[in-house]
Amino acid sequence: MESQGRDEVKGPVLHIVVVGFHHKKGCQVEFSYPPLIPDEGHDSNLLPEEWKYLPFLALPDGAHNYQEDTVYFHLPPLSGDMKCVYGVSCYRQIEAKALKVRQADVTRETVQKSVCVLSRVPLYGLLQAKLQLITHAYFEEKDFSQISILKELYEHMNGSLRGSSLEGSQVYLGLSPRDLILHFQHKVLILFKLILLEKKVLFYVSPVNRLVGALMTVLSLFPGVIEHGLVDSSHYKPKSSVSDDMSVVETPSRTSPESSESDWETLDPSVLEEAAPKEAAGGGPELQDAFDSTAGTPITVQPLGVGGQGGVTQGLVSGLEEDQYGLPLAIFTKGYLCLPYMALQQHHLLSDVSIRGFVAGATNILFRQQRHLSDAIIDVEEARVQIQDPELRRILSLTTADLRFADYLVKHVTENRDDVFLDGTGWEGGDEWIRAQFTLYLHSLLSSALQQDNERLLADYGVPFVGAWKNTHNFRIWFSNKHPGMTTITPGERNKKIGNAMITTSRSMVQTGKAVGQSVGGALTSAKSAMSSWFSTLAQPAPVTTTSDPEPATEVKP
Repeated sequence: MESQGRDEVKGPVLHIVVVGFHHKKGCQVEFSYPPLIPDEGHDSNLLPEEWKYLPFLALPDGAHNYQEDTVYFHLPPLSGDMKCVYGVSCYRQIEAKALKVRQADVTRETVQKSVCVLSRVPLYGLLQAKLQLITHAYFEEKDFSQISILKELYEHMNGSLRGSSLEGSQVYLGLSPRDLILHFQHKVLILFKLILLEKKVLFYVSPVNRLVGALMTVLSLFPGVIEHGLVDSSHYKPKSSVSDDMSVVETPSRTSPESSESDWETLDPSVLEEAAPKEAAGGGPELQDAFDSTAGTPITVQPLGVGGQGGVTQGLVSGLEEDQYGLPLAIFTKGYLCLPYMALQQHHLLSDVSIRGFVAGATNILFRQQRHLSDAIIDVEEARVQIQDPELRRILSLTTADLRFADYLVKHVTENRDDVFLDGTGWEGGDEWIRAQFTLYLHSLLSSALQQDNERLLADYGVPFVGAWKNTHNFRIWFSNKHPGMTTITPGERNKKIGNAMITTSRSMVQTGKAVGQSVGGALTSAKSAMSSWFSTLAQPAPVTTTSDPEPATEVKP
């Protein structure tokens, strides 16, 4: 209780950290405020054992190839704490000859550093907007020994963010489902289903800001996951702390040679079904046995509000903050990790038997080459979903109703891509609208799973998929408790398929969605204005106060 009281006093930001690249020691912490280890100095290089990968996450592999970059990453909780620590890092490099004060350990032509925020709250885009401005000012000083501005940043962020609610306009800042749909098209629904199945999903692209943007945007399609569903998403042990019998597993032999190079590039589900033997592992006859043969009726979803969120309460079984529909689903719990960016030093986590799955991002080619360690590799650059196991491809085959839903999304996004709301905050075809459609899709899927004699209902989602999903941890947790909001989601007429049901969103959702969508567009401006006002009040030396025109915060795009 005492520590909880101290946490409330300290606010949402735990530490401001500077990570630099030392020509002999590599990536290392150069400054932290407050110190990462109590009783150590601000300039101590020491780290808590649980955070030993922090330098490699904040200063990513291959960073020297880019003038600047942004990283989102997750750290495990420290001993005695139970919640994920959310990290945002802004990287820059500067020519050594431009420095006003050149320290003795600067021996290379360029100096590479990252300024990062370690936070209790998943406000990635908002933290990034503030951090990019301060990083620019810190580099403009051209004297990295001037750390007072970083201490001021800690106080300012805690003052401005204390009491901030985790609502969409702040949580989703910089995450654009519109861009995701335009790039991945119908495959976004495949990504959605992959994560519902709690598979090992690896995103791959450079630079890091594009990687974490794509990955977190996919997660933003799951109602409540970013706000309340990631608190248990980073429970892992550093390699030196993992016992020998739990650190590494042998290379699986389940992948056949002929399927190892196959990319999923088809809209037609039948193409995938032909290559999938029914007896393959993880599916087959058991999936059919789980359903009654009698027919049901499709679902029309009637939401109550913007996303049916309403209030949230502590889930009795999941332990997460849940809404009346039991969302977010308990996907990122019990050893299923969310690591927006993984350093090469964390590679062993992919084969750790204590980790049952992951949604992770990587830029190093070695991750991509180790195909056997992932169920799916998402090539963000090429918008490819590479799945090795033919049985998993069969389970994830998009049904006719799925394709109709995906086409409906793509149609509205592409028709409105030149809309007056160029920032994606317009309602129909906008970011909030897309999230609302996935909320409706998930509500409908959950409601269908509750119906008796529901095989024909579930056929809209794929009977093999639903059978596999019912064996996941997140479904079992959700199904083990009653959720009052589900009683308001009722089956509709037989001819209203999933895709058409999306058009029938309630008026309250439309109106609220417009307001929320437009507030997202103003959130970045608000964050930058607050930082600019703060800059003007700082009693800093002249070089710092000349940053009235800092570089604008780059939107994170997939």
